[in-house]
Amino acid sequence: MTDLINLIRGKCPNCEKGNIFSSRGNVFLFRMPRMHRKCENCGYNFVQEPGYFFGAMYVSYVLTIAEMIAIMVIVKFMLGLGNLYVFFIVAVVAVALSTFNFRMSRTIWMYIFRKKKAPEQT
Repeated sequence: MTDLINLIRGKCPNCEKGNIFSSRGNVFLFRMPRMHRKCENCGYNFVQEPGYFFGAMYVSYVLTIAEMIAIMVIVKFMLGLGNLYVFFIVAVVAVALSTFNFRMSRTIWMYIFRKKKAPEQT
């Protein structure tokens, strides 16, 4: 359960204390989230190799599809709006959640393939 909480909060998959992202980003100001290269606390390397986050695109795709289906069900079937309204609402929600999906997909990808290492003794 703590892994799920730390994943949602964007904490380091190794020490669970340092932040993965230095900024959250803002889609309306055209700013993408900024990511630390290494954990501030334990030095864990977030980018394991070049192209490491290509697989996170698939995670982002699954997150987006799940969100869009949920929004479509709410708007279309519960509120009874027409198809054009559903399309525009789904498009706006997709844009609004893009930075959230970016952060979550990378964090999920790191938690799936994490390599825990022992803390360094000094």
